[in-house]
Amino acid sequence: MVSRIASAVAAVLAVSAHAQTTGVQPPSGAGTPTQLSPVIVTGNPLGSELFGLVPPISVLDGINLLLLRRSTLGEMLNEMPGVSSTWFGPNASRPVIRGLEGDRIRILSNGVGVLDASSLSNDHAVPIDPLVVERVEVVRGPAALFYGGNAVGGVVNVIDNRIPQEPVQGVRGRAEARVGGAEFEKAFGAMLEAGNGRIALHADVYTRDTDDLKIKGPNISPRVQAADPARAITYGTLPNSASRSSGGAIGGSATWDKGYVGLSFSSFDSKYGTVAEPEVTIDMESKRWDLAGEVRDTGSFISGVKFKFGKTDYKHTELDAGVAATEFKSRGHEGRLELTHGNLGPLKGAVGVQFSNFDFSALGAEAFVPTTKTDSKALFIYEELPIGKLKLTFGGRHERTEVSSQGGGPVPFGGAGPRFDPAQARTFSGNSGAIGGVYSFTPGLALALNGTMTERAPTYYELFANGPHAATGSYEVGDATFAKEKSRSFDAALRMRSGAHSGSVGVFHSRFRNYIGVFNSGNTRGADGELNPPETVQPGVSDNTGEEVLPELAYRAVPARFRGMEAEGKFRLLDRASTLDLLLKFDVVRADHRSTGLPLPRIAPRRFGAGLDYRWGQLGARVDAMWVSAQNRVSANELPTDSYTLLNAALTYRIKLPAPQGGIEFFLRGVNLLNEDARNHVSFLKDIAPLGKRSGQVGLRAQF
Repeated sequence: MVSRIASAVAAVLAVSAHAQTTGVQPPSGAGTPTQLSPVIVTGNPLGSELFGLVPPISVLDGINLLLLRRSTLGEMLNEMPGVSSTWFGPNASRPVIRGLEGDRIRILSNGVGVLDASSLSNDHAVPIDPLVVERVEVVRGPAALFYGGNAVGGVVNVIDNRIPQEPVQGVRGRAEARVGGAEFEKAFGAMLEAGNGRIALHADVYTRDTDDLKIKGPNISPRVQAADPARAITYGTLPNSASRSSGGAIGGSATWDKGYVGLSFSSFDSKYGTVAEPEVTIDMESKRWDLAGEVRDTGSFISGVKFKFGKTDYKHTELDAGVAATEFKSRGHEGRLELTHGNLGPLKGAVGVQFSNFDFSALGAEAFVPTTKTDSKALFIYEELPIGKLKLTFGGRHERTEVSSQGGGPVPFGGAGPRFDPAQARTFSGNSGAIGGVYSFTPGLALALNGTMTERAPTYYELFANGPHAATGSYEVGDATFAKEKSRSFDAALRMRSGAHSGSVGVFHSRFRNYIGVFNSGNTRGADGELNPPETVQPGVSDNTGEEVLPELAYRAVPARFRGMEAEGKFRLLDRASTLDLLLKFDVVRADHRSTGLPLPRIAPRRFGAGLDYRWGQLGARVDAMWVSAQNRVSANELPTDSYTLLNAALTYRIKLPAPQGGIEFFLRGVNLLNEDARNHVSFLKDIAPLGKRSGQVGLRAQF
């Protein structure tokens, strides 16, 4: 596939050889010291500048994107306030927002769902490589109004411009290479765009190779060592954590003054170790088609039309000692159509429809979910009402979802019948609504308030899981009788900006009537499903019949509450021939079972970060420290986690090129300079997979 993409890059060059070279536009995310505030496309169908948005949204682009790129999406966003990661080793990690994860966080590619299997299990990687990303927009808090009831925790929208939306005149491109890090990453990515002002072509290609992650000491935490002294320990290296991945895309669009229409094809291939199992690797492949278009200024009533459609064919095979054991497949599509209307008196807004279809199957003895189909259709509306210094927003969404199971299953319960019987289907009708507002006291001081009500349909695995899940070392059991999950959320944020100074501080509160989570029940099961096998000595070992015995993780619906605080700021300390900025951030989340008051599992501890960013001409220097507190508020059968401090530093130097914003940027990064034994409390593997040891990385990015 990489060779085909490389050929496409050459084709783009050939086409562009006849294009004019004047007026070349630089790639987005150029990383220059001064950037205009981008128009945010996530969380508001009308688009808006960041300061005037109602929901809390963060953007990662430019020089920050260059320095924070990691091998996974979750780790790349981990330093944002309110965002942590699931950390299943260096190869698989999803974002966790305000303590919510899995299906409650929607990951989008240019506004359309990625339609993968990463929410099913933390060892499943997200089929997006950060090397090709141009910008990431993160909505913290419910975005169910626009993207579905399952966006109750937030949205991560990855933007890569594989379908160019603006005219391209001439040739532009970028390339990036990096080597080093605790996993000794060797990575290269390149992007090329060309056009004649009417036809725009895009091609990108990337490759990444990593070794086993180097760690400070033992892979097993002291608490687990004390509880199980006979457990095997590896020092200095995290076993089975190497990876190799490659991919790319080709796309194009026709552009004109008031719109565009385009098509792209992309491929993602990765083979990586699962960390939890020493001889199991995952061979993953995802192929995707995207179609998108927009027409602006169409008339006085319907002022604009925007549509997006994505179709994905995804599969991965879990190889046990090189032999295929279990295969996961998903095929699906998702589309949305948005119509914006002209002003109706003081009102302006949009209406839209969204539809998706997702077929999933797991084949093999370790399949813990049946073959399923999920079909969803929705209608939403959004309106804005300006009243002097106040901008009010409100809207609603109706969504109908059907989740069906084929039944059957690979292993019978002692002759009692297939594991996933009977075949069944559940239908859910969900309604979501939101009302909010932004009040500007002055041009640089604003208060944003937002309240939402959401209803989420349970996922196929929450309903129908029933089997051993090797990645988490457990036996997972769903509940086919679950009702739709209902929640209400509120957040408030005070925002400030004045010259080079900016900051925000916010609080949030989410209340779930029936939060569907996975809990350690305290029971055990044999691999055949037998409950509490009498021969068992302890979970994770075989009984005297030779069958493996696993702890039971059961999906339950409980009343729950999530609340917390987020703050960040940038303050100019020096502004002469050089500049020096102070960077501050803080976040904390508490999540409880409302009936018992006990904490929910795997909730990130509070974090405080401080940094200095120095710029002098083409030279940049940055140092960041993040203190992560101990997490002693743990659920039943969950171990605490110690505190740690991560100290990172970076040097950059930029050589200008003649093209506008063109240049070559060199960087040197140091990670975990204090060489801490750091363990991510959110991770299922925190007691067997620490973060990487002290390391350095060098690289460059060139753009023209």
